[in-house]
Amino acid sequence: MKSVLIPALLSTIAGLSTALGGLLAIVKKDLSSRFMSFSLGFSGGVMIYIAMTELLTDCRTALTAAYGAKPGAIYAALSFFAGMLLITVIDMLVPEADNPHELSHVNYTNEENFSGKLMRSGLLTAAAIFIHNLPEGLTTFSMSAADLSLGLPIVFAVAIHNIPEGIAVAAPVYKATGSRKEAFLLSLLSGIAEPIGGLFGYLLLRNYLTDVFLGCVYGAVAGIMVYITLDELLPLAHEYGEEHTSIYGIISGMAVMAGSIIMFM
Repeated sequence: MKSVLIPALLSTIAGLSTALGGLLAIVKKDLSSRFMSFSLGFSGGVMIYIAMTELLTDCRTALTAAYGAKPGAIYAALSFFAGMLLITVIDMLVPEADNPHELSHVNYTNEENFSGKLMRSGLLTAAAIFIHNLPEGLTTFSMSAADLSLGLPIVFAVAIHNIPEGIAVAAPVYKATGSRKEAFLLSLLSGIAEPIGGLFGYLLLRNYLTDVFLGCVYGAVAGIMVYITLDELLPLAHEYGEEHTSIYGIISGMAVMAGSIIMFM
């Protein structure tokens, strides 16, 4: 990793998209369900395609070169599921009712009896999203530092799926307080975890960046990306009531990712 400037910038951009979601929540309440469903599906398509065709391939190649065909394949599989286990543990630390994967915080039509409940909902969601964004920051940072051609589409996909998270933070706070500034700042703070996670991970791991270690990181990141897609993006896209639109988004995301990989070969 020759420089941390570009990876830090990219992970910051991905995190700031949470603030963009917060801005949308306080400016425009009637976001198109079709747009949100397609965008989330597109993000999921990019993540699944790059995880299964690029990251796992690079992971297996590096580990096979070091340990041989069968052991390399075993270690690649273990790296993949280790990434899934990591994000699963993080997910389990967040109470279900306050999990950012839930859409209850986004729906403006569900009236609450007390503004205090709405405020608490927004604060807890912000805290949950902050926790969830830490491994995403490490993902965007490490991939951008190792291979910019892989890092850019990952940053793009993460940025898209951070937008509804920002909405989930800002919407209840704005409705509870009437303060656009407070709602926006809270969504901004929740997204800061992206660059924090990236820089913190780099500082801890920079002395261990061998080909084998990077191969394991590729596999773990692939597992994290698949988990996020299956657990968060696709269910959320379906919740907007545009099932076919989300599928079109997935296919489009995969097609764009495939085209960009072929273009840069």
